[in-house]
Amino acid sequence: MGPKGVLGLAGTLIVVLLVLSSVFIIPETHRGVKLRFGELVETDIQAGIHFKVPVIDQIREFDIRVLTMDLPSRQYLTIEKKPLDVDSYVAWKIRDVDQFYRATGGDERRAETLILSRVDNGLRDEFGVRTMHEVVSGQRDELMHALRDRANETAVKEFGIEILDIRVKAIEFPGAVSENVYRRMATERHKLAQEFRSRGLELAEGIRADADRQQTVTLANAFAEAEMTRGEGDGEAARIYAEAYGSNEEFYSFYRSLQAYEKTFAGKDDIMVIDSDSAFMKFLKDPAGAN
Repeated sequence: MGPKGVLGLAGTLIVVLLVLSSVFIIPETHRGVKLRFGELVETDIQAGIHFKVPVIDQIREFDIRVLTMDLPSRQYLTIEKKPLDVDSYVAWKIRDVDQFYRATGGDERRAETLILSRVDNGLRDEFGVRTMHEVVSGQRDELMHALRDRANETAVKEFGIEILDIRVKAIEFPGAVSENVYRRMATERHKLAQEFRSRGLELAEGIRADADRQQTVTLANAFAEAEMTRGEGDGEAARIYAEAYGSNEEFYSFYRSLQAYEKTFAGKDDIMVIDSDSAFMKFLKDPAGAN
């Protein structure tokens, strides 16, 4: 290749490099600004292919998607002067690229610092006019919405930033306060447990006394019924004995005498002194029982 060919190739490469350095692409998720010698000459450059003057122009791109930022844990006082440790986060995005660049120089960390300052002051003000119960549960959503609206109004006007949401992730008592709260809660729970035990003992005593009363009544009724049954049985037995005695007096007398003998002479060493003419001995003297 001759000198002319080399020069032509070099010229072609230079032209290609100039064309490439003159073209830039903004992604769909970003917007851009154009700087010329450090001066802002074009803002809010939309997504797509654009041209610039090589070397002279500089392009800065900014993400316009929703970004989140975790705020450092801070301590705030409620209206009762009770301290609370609060963890929160902010969801935000760039709304006005021109204002955002002028306010922050295009530095996201600078933007986060500005947002943190506004949200921190807002949380301090909102917690300061509410009770602990309100910030923990009662008016928590209302607090967040009011803070978001106030912070967003300032952020859009001053920084070109739209604050979409502010949320509290956790609210906790400081260490010393937590110990006091837990101690008081434990004391209240012990007191409540003691009340339940006292009520239980009182109820148990009532149940026990009622059971004892029912036992006494049941035993008394059972004894009365048993005595009645026993009386009826004794009467029936006497009636049967009377019928049996009336139907055969001699056999009944003989049977009763045998029972008397069996009980009397049960012991081998027993000694009895009885007149031989006694009626008790008649069946021993004569099985027929004749006198």
